[in-house]
Amino acid sequence: MSIARVTEISATSTKSFEDAVQEGIRRASKTVRNIRSAWVKEHQVRVADGEITEYQVNLMVTFVLDD
Repeated sequence: MSIARVTEISATSTKSFEDAVQEGIRRASKTVRNIRSAWVKEHQVRVADGEITEYQVNLMVTFVLDD
């Protein structure tokens, strides 16, 4: 039997929501082992002078705990 934990992280990108998700998972993978899935809980943009300057996602990341 496996036991999993879910933790929330926030990631940003100046390119796109997809890039923010990929960067968030890439960074989390450096310190969290056994990541199995992620759910995009929220997404938002930052705007300056009528233009999008940054994309942000809040991810719920699921990982399996070591035995």
